[in-house]
Amino acid sequence: MEGLRPFGLLLLPAALIAQDAPPPVSVSAPLPGGGSARVRLQYKLGITVEGADLPRGFLKKGTRPEDWVAFVDLSPDGKRWALIALFPKDTWGRTRVTHVVQYPALESVWLMSALFTGHGQNYDKLMAANPGLPEKLVAGDAWSIPPELLVKELGGEGSGHPDRSQPEDEMDDEARTNAYRALLSFDKDARGAYAAYHMRKGEALYSAVVLRYTDRVDPKDVNDLANAIAARSGIADIRGIQPGTLVKIPLDALADPFQPEGTKALAEEQEVRAEVRRTARVDAGPRLKGVRIVLDAGHGGVDKGAMANGIWESDFVYDITMRVYRLLQEETDASVSSTIRYPDLGFDSRDHIRKSTSDADVLTTPPFAIDGEGPHATSVHLRWVLANDLFDKFEAKKGDPRKTLFISFHADSLHPSARGTMVYVPGATLVPSRFYLAPTRTGGVREARTASMVAFSGRQKLLGEARSRQFAEVLLRALDRADVPVHTDRAIRNVIHRNGGSWIPAVLRYSEASTKVLIETANLTNPGDAKNLRDPDFRQRFAEGVVAAIRAYFGK
Repeated sequence: MEGLRPFGLLLLPAALIAQDAPPPVSVSAPLPGGGSARVRLQYKLGITVEGADLPRGFLKKGTRPEDWVAFVDLSPDGKRWALIALFPKDTWGRTRVTHVVQYPALESVWLMSALFTGHGQNYDKLMAANPGLPEKLVAGDAWSIPPELLVKELGGEGSGHPDRSQPEDEMDDEARTNAYRALLSFDKDARGAYAAYHMRKGEALYSAVVLRYTDRVDPKDVNDLANAIAARSGIADIRGIQPGTLVKIPLDALADPFQPEGTKALAEEQEVRAEVRRTARVDAGPRLKGVRIVLDAGHGGVDKGAMANGIWESDFVYDITMRVYRLLQEETDASVSSTIRYPDLGFDSRDHIRKSTSDADVLTTPPFAIDGEGPHATSVHLRWVLANDLFDKFEAKKGDPRKTLFISFHADSLHPSARGTMVYVPGATLVPSRFYLAPTRTGGVREARTASMVAFSGRQKLLGEARSRQFAEVLLRALDRADVPVHTDRAIRNVIHRNGGSWIPAVLRYSEASTKVLIETANLTNPGDAKNLRDPDFRQRFAEGVVAAIRAYFGK
């Protein structure tokens, strides 16, 4: 299956496809002018078409007729032919399609949205247009794809892209957060106090409420809280919520920026925001003279990280990290180090990543192999130990501590409605005053002798979050200019809430860098994000955006 690209999801390597996956469906359909070609529907791969005999008019301009052609690479005529061949029970009107579910084990609302509306993220609108149908597909159910959703190339009026724009989208992080807060009011019912929000047109409970107003991003946490909020709000159908519907958000689920006036959490949030406004940035010039940067690619070796839609985290974020590393080395005077190295690859980038890399070392002395032999947490802790050792040496040579930057690159597996880059900064209240990494947890590396203990004053914690927020803001603007999707609902966060706990990653919690961020480059459970991460051009744009952000942050 080498070279195969599905409809807009990604090709899963055979090892990542569940062994109990339902078998694919393949049909042979006649072609105009004679002959035939097979159309295939596969589990989590979508539609592909046998390409050898396809007429040129069935291929998107510039597409070569490979053995199997992805749905996304077909022309409008080719897409219509493939859909009619695979789903002969569908009814095609001039501007509307009624799709009859034939293969419930292989189909999904997301797939249906991708095929007929041009993007899977229109799934919530498609469900709202079919309120009487269950999300778990049933054979024989007839789904209406109305003109406003049916993509133009299939005869409808849809743009082919999800429409999630709101007035807040053009604001910076603080203004956007304040605008979201202004949409809330506070009240009480028989169950106690809650924050009241009225749904706006085109919004879904998962994204517009849970992802925006709480710190939940994990798929299960988001679903559970969305269902709990719906139940408290008297919403029977979570998919068909009308504009203006009152949603009651429990106060204990609200993120700090949205807590009621007078609360400690809100006061701490406001203190950080004030520090962001009054903290001056440091100018290092366009060549970044005197800047010390440590780059960290998450996971590696036997630890692949998050996996979804045919993508595994480790190799792809390593590739982005190496592209940033190379650009900084070639185009600036900054001193740059990586915490990790893949021995077989060195510090090189790759256009094609077909399998996971099994060997990776944290570049301590001696190198610590991420081979699963030692505790998983050791390789995580050694990254900040190594980085702090490098920063200590920089400062010992009269380097300006304000010109130290730590960036850790990752990719997450969040609720699929979340899309785009998110940036985590060290929440001041979650950074400890002191921490010591015991020798039994250091793997015996030399750097641990001097860099395994950290201490932070209250002022240092506050400045650490403020400067990191400043950089995150600059970074997101640079990525947006580089045509990299950015998470629309609070893309900058200072806490991770998962499985009932709240924390910040160790690489941020114990980092002594003046500025430190963890970048979630993409959400792997979102097919569009996964497709982007697979694309080497996207990874290069991402790296260029990061370097542009570093220059802007240390600019005048």
